Amino acid sequence: MRITIVGTGYVGLVTGTCFSESGNDVICVDRDAAKIESLREGHIPIYEPGLEELVARNVKAGRLSFTTDLKSSIAEAEVVFIAVGTPQGEDGSCDLSAVRTVATEIGRAMVGPMVVVNKSTVPVGTAVVVRDLIREASAHPIEVVSNPEFLKEGAAIDDFMKPDRVVIGTDDDGAADLMRDLYSPFVRTGKPLLVMDPASAEMTKYASNAMLATKISFMNDIARLCESVGADVSKVRQGMGSDQRIGPHFLFPGVGYGGSCFPKDVRALSALAREQGSTLEILDAVDAVNDRQKLRLVEKIVTRFGEDLSGHVFGMWGLAFKPRTDDMREAPSVVIARELVGRGAVVRAHDPEAIETARTEMGDLIEYSSDPYEAIIGASALLLVTEWNEYRRPDFVRMVKLLEQPVIYDGRNIWNEEMTGKHGLEYHGIGSRRAADVRK
Repeated sequence: MRITIVGTGYVGLVTGTCFSESGNDVICVDRDAAKIESLREGHIPIYEPGLEELVARNVKAGRLSFTTDLKSSIAEAEVVFIAVGTPQGEDGSCDLSAVRTVATEIGRAMVGPMVVVNKSTVPVGTAVVVRDLIREASAHPIEVVSNPEFLKEGAAIDDFMKPDRVVIGTDDDGAADLMRDLYSPFVRTGKPLLVMDPASAEMTKYASNAMLATKISFMNDIARLCESVGADVSKVRQGMGSDQRIGPHFLFPGVGYGGSCFPKDVRALSALAREQGSTLEILDAVDAVNDRQKLRLVEKIVTRFGEDLSGHVFGMWGLAFKPRTDDMREAPSVVIARELVGRGAVVRAHDPEAIETARTEMGDLIEYSSDPYEAIIGASALLLVTEWNEYRRPDFVRMVKLLEQPVIYDGRNIWNEEMTGKHGLEYHGIGSRRAADVRK
């Protein structure tokens, strides 16, 4: 099948590359000429495991190409995917300006009947908006399909190639058959391909992310209560997760969620409710709990070291909002670093992939280290913020020697007091009994 992907961001690049890997001829379009030239030269603008190799293989095979020429790419396509950014507006709603622009451009470039697929995360009703904009610009028949993405950064290739489900939003039988054919290589193991109306497909995306975010914030609130009553949230999580009605996923307490999906989608769904004269009080609370949780390690540090942190250096392991990505959007590390520096401290950080992205986000607010152990030399404490595999089994003996004070704050509970205490380290986790004991 001949496919055009408009937008070479995270979703567009992964989608186009995976479709080409299954034998389709894919053209990825972007108005950023420098970005397109960089992609042609084999430079991938994001860090996603396996993506660079997959792009190179399909470019070499002639199935994947990059261009700034939307008109010619549309003329050759059987189906066009819109995968441009939909950033959050000031009121929390979704900014559709890029989607609207692309829809009009597609309409002007069409030379015959077309199926256009919304892959961008968009509010309910956007399929109708896109359809109307294209029809205003073109006399050719058009069908607009909603096909939300469910990609996890750091595992996007596997998520696309082996999806839990594929959601197709359309009322047209022909468009549904085309999408079934396109996705058939990815659902051969029996995973569901769900065809529904466009509005339900658009809502499915937001509702799914909102539910996952709710589980995270709920568990972080339980972790705070565990500290107050002397319970161990790790044991509570195991007990809860063993219930098949609840399940173990997304019950890990920490310093809050970040990234491009959960924060934006939770707020967008709340904004949609307000537009409809309603409220989603649970999601408003989920967002508020997450904002508060990002300061949890700072609260623990202030309890231990005092309000004024002048003269203290804090080592930070992990900057990206999650491991296996360099994405700093809504990252807890940014909130933590700014709060500590605002209290007079120096923050020295390491991350396996996100250093350059962090420089763009924070500039010289903090110091950056190319080695994790260099980051903790002479530090009053170490803060673990992102659970990269590289940090899971560190040299605790070396850590004790390098730290000025043998104190660690584990914001992802990848260690425990038994593991660290035998080396003389003072351990503070999230929702652990040790935290309650220290406060008392």
